[in-house]
Amino acid sequence: MKSAFLARLVNGPFGDPGLHVSLRWQGAALQFDLGRLDRFPAAEILKLTHVFVSHTHIDHFIGFDRIIRLFLARDAALSLFGPPGIIRNVSGKLAGYTWNLVDGYPFVLTVHEVHPESMHSVRLRAATGFAVEDLGPRPFAGVLYDEPAFAVHAVHLDHKIPCLGFALIEHAHLNVRPDALERLGIPAGPWLNELKAAIRRQQPDDTRIVARWHAEGSERTAELRLGELRDRLVVETAGQRLAYVVDTLFSRANVAKIVELARHADVFFCESLFLDADRDQALKRHHLTARQAGSLARLAAVSRLEVFHFSPRYDGMADRLYAEAAAAFSGELALDEPV
Repeated sequence: MKSAFLARLVNGPFGDPGLHVSLRWQGAALQFDLGRLDRFPAAEILKLTHVFVSHTHIDHFIGFDRIIRLFLARDAALSLFGPPGIIRNVSGKLAGYTWNLVDGYPFVLTVHEVHPESMHSVRLRAATGFAVEDLGPRPFAGVLYDEPAFAVHAVHLDHKIPCLGFALIEHAHLNVRPDALERLGIPAGPWLNELKAAIRRQQPDDTRIVARWHAEGSERTAELRLGELRDRLVVETAGQRLAYVVDTLFSRANVAKIVELARHADVFFCESLFLDADRDQALKRHHLTARQAGSLARLAAVSRLEVFHFSPRYDGMADRLYAEAAAAFSGELALDEPV
């Protein structure tokens, strides 16, 4: 089964946090946190449709300027989600520049400020110098964004300030049977994406799906019914799940939220700033140790743990952080106890 999400850390385990997730079938991408992006390909950044910021410490937010620089003159819309204060933070960043030559620029940024029980949104248009247009509040009950293919969930965690943890959940994975497709006699192509989208939208069985392809120098077409294609070609399986957690205290309240957020994730991306030997520093700075990251992964029964966001004090010792997290995850080390 090919994964729907292609996730990669932007800056490696010692660099600024940032997770780029390509949506394989949609030609788009999501970004979790905005650490340094200056060495990340512009073509990949320009695929972004939604950005999710855990909090605005500089190593998680410095890449915002790179985003604006690339999108500014483009006909594009971008949605950004962040914790309480994100509207003020974004407005402050934008206020640091002069916008007298942006008449007619079509780029639109929408910012969603996530509170425990509500989400307040504003629109900022490049053409107006990013003047704030208030869109008002709406209830928030854990889901930031939902579409037919996937949803993004969030929880509020304690980092001495509110810090968001995220989960990206595919609603269902739709697999095409290669043998059935071969018997149908129509080659794979963009029409399969249209078929999957129609299934996710639960369109009627008599919905027409038009397949187009080239053969012997000419375009061929075939018109088929959604219900027939679904029954012949498509197998539905559980969707892919990713979780992303950074900068948080290993407290009972945080542990309960993280375990629920990351439960049964295919991949759990979790910060591991310190080794267990330096747990006093982790407690003081409201960060996790590698052992604590492994404990969270074990409690959440995830399939794979990816630790990152290592302190520079461990430069050249990454293997120790990986090994400690793996030992706690596997059960070789006992589960850590929250404070």
